Amino acid sequence: MTYNNAFADMFKNTFDLNQLFSTQRRNIEALSAANQAVVEGAQAISRRQAEVIRGHVEDTLKASKDLLTSGTPESNLTKHADFTKSIFETTLSNLREITEMATKSGFEAFDVLNKRAAETLEEISKASASHTTTTKKKASA
Repeated sequence: MTYNNAFADMFKNTFDLNQLFSTQRRNIEALSAANQAVVEGAQAISRRQAEVIRGHVEDTLKASKDLLTSGTPESNLTKHADFTKSIFETTLSNLREITEMATKSGFEAFDVLNKRAAETLEEISKASASHTTTTKKKASA
């Protein structure tokens, strides 16, 4: 046995490198798709937050103007309480909506990665079974 033969024998029973590279390429594609889902979700959340802030500022300016230009202190107190209640309810609703958007985005990314992980395990199992079968055939020959 020469040095070259021993070295060549070492790589005889290895996995198919093309298959390994193909699996890793698909893993990277899935990671990229999951990243894209997260980025799109973050952009949608940012847009919605900007809309919410704009709405709050407009409502606050309108309420402030109304409080400063009208009525008695008693009526202003009632208006202020109503405004505070309205802002609280709106904020809670918007918070719930944005939380749901973030959750949906996270699940979309997780689903992509989970599906790819299952596919990868299947590919590894098939490659391992194929490798074991090939090795047994070579051993018996």
